[in-house]
Amino acid sequence: MARSARRPGRQAQVTGLLLALLLVGAWEASGGCASVGTPPGGPPDSAPPRILHVRPESGAVVPNYGGDVVIQFDETVDEMPGAGTAGGLERQVLLSPVAGAVKVSWHRSSVTVKPKEGWKRRAYRLEILPGFLDLRHNRSDSGKTVLFTTGPEIGHARIGGIVLKWIEQTILARALIEAVPLPDTVGYLTLADSGGQFNLQNLAPGRYIVYATQDENGDRRRNPREAYDSIMVTVDSSTNVALYLFPHDTTPPRPRQATFVDSLTVRVDFSQSLDPTQSFDTAHVHVVELPDSTPVPVAQIFTARLYDSLMTAERQKKDSAAAAARDTGATHERTAWPSM
Repeated sequence: MARSARRPGRQAQVTGLLLALLLVGAWEASGGCASVGTPPGGPPDSAPPRILHVRPESGAVVPNYGGDVVIQFDETVDEMPGAGTAGGLERQVLLSPVAGAVKVSWHRSSVTVKPKEGWKRRAYRLEILPGFLDLRHNRSDSGKTVLFTTGPEIGHARIGGIVLKWIEQTILARALIEAVPLPDTVGYLTLADSGGQFNLQNLAPGRYIVYATQDENGDRRRNPREAYDSIMVTVDSSTNVALYLFPHDTTPPRPRQATFVDSLTVRVDFSQSLDPTQSFDTAHVHVVELPDSTPVPVAQIFTARLYDSLMTAERQKKDSAAAAARDTGATHERTAWPSM
């Protein structure tokens, strides 16, 4: 005899009964009260990302190196979109000396760095700046400097100093510092701190041109329209410099007008002030007499300050001679005066 199928409602009642029995068993096993545990999710993460290690490590000698520099963090860091001159991971590292761009790539908990020109036979300096973010936007407030070489010895010299704005006579924070070893054309980079001071260590002894730039667009390069200053130094062990930044005019001075001072002297005015330390050669100035353009030799070239100084000295000499002549004439007159 065929057995009738159970009704769905009956099955639901049995399932509910089993569930109730399981819940009662769990309640009795726990002693009749709910157990106290850690709420889901845990406390909010407020720790910034921390650098675990960098490969190559500081002080490493890696000849024929062809890989990337790897910065490994203890957690996933933010990709920080907006790469380029306005922001992104490129702003968080300074690899030098490098000619051209530096490729910085994101790999969740690590960041890789490599110059697009490839690795040269140099002693490299990688400065990892504060500002890396994790996924909760916790910001790292400390950096790290890594020195490694593909051949040359890492130096022991130091260049430090302070950066000021010349016109405002105030310090300039976060100025871009570049120390270029001569006769090379690319240098070691760092940033001045909030007090305008900087410190470049482990350089090779020698002659350097030190630049300080107000890096307004953040591209880590010295642009013609940005205020900057430079100084040449020879460093053996340690030296300090002061750089005064001001905007440089890229337009060369042009002659504006020429006027006669006297029958032998012509004054030439320029559109801008000339460098007072510049030396002038008569071979670079040509004077012709019109209308047949007969060349007129130039005896000497003076700056306005030097010419005025010479003319003042000449006038004083003439005045002294005239005064001496007057004194001599008065003496002769007194000597020829008849006695009473």
